[in-house]
Amino acid sequence: MTFAENLSHIHDRLHQAATQAGRSPEAVRLIAVSKTKPVSQLQEAIDAGQLVFGENRVQEALEKQEALSHPDLEWHLIGHLQKNKAKLVPGRFAWVHSVDSLELAQRLEKHAAATEVPLKILLQLNTSAEESKSGMSGWDEVRPLAEQILQNCPHLQLKGLMTIPAPDVGEGATRRAFAQLRTWNERLRTELDLPDLTELSMGMTSDFEWAVLEGATLVRIGSALFGARSYP
Repeated sequence: MTFAENLSHIHDRLHQAATQAGRSPEAVRLIAVSKTKPVSQLQEAIDAGQLVFGENRVQEALEKQEALSHPDLEWHLIGHLQKNKAKLVPGRFAWVHSVDSLELAQRLEKHAAATEVPLKILLQLNTSAEESKSGMSGWDEVRPLAEQILQNCPHLQLKGLMTIPAPDVGEGATRRAFAQLRTWNERLRTELDLPDLTELSMGMTSDFEWAVLEGATLVRIGSALFGARSYP
């Protein structure tokens, strides 16, 4: 199937899941996860109307940004960000989904201030307590970090939370992880009086429909759009 055909199929599934949840399909944005994919495939995606892309590695993303010239492209950094790469992010990415420490936030703030370009960020939670995954473990970590960012990082726009649940644990456990993220986000929004804290980045190819049912506003889909991932 072509990218355009895959994209249409995913949009149909998103529409169905949102409708089932009693939500507007327009409330869910699709991020095409393009890590390891060549520029030619991204150009095919752009030609099909997909303009929002998620990348895991800063350097790989920058090379693609140089090669693609569409004025409306929006780049999301969705993978773990090494602190020494933070200087490369502001002005090149619109969103960072994986902020999980004050030190990283402060480095992003420093460089966002230098570029005078605000940066939308999400705080990453490890809702399944996997040692191999980045992210904070719970409420006792996420609220203090949110407060520090609000007080000390004026160029960072805190928009919500992100998680990657454990794979292959079934619908019940996966949806509980998504529901936990939604609960923490709602609690943050209420307790810190943050009406703009509305975003939940959760759901990938294998579970995005469950994520939409639990309130996802940003879903990150790669293989269902581009095909199986290939590593150099």
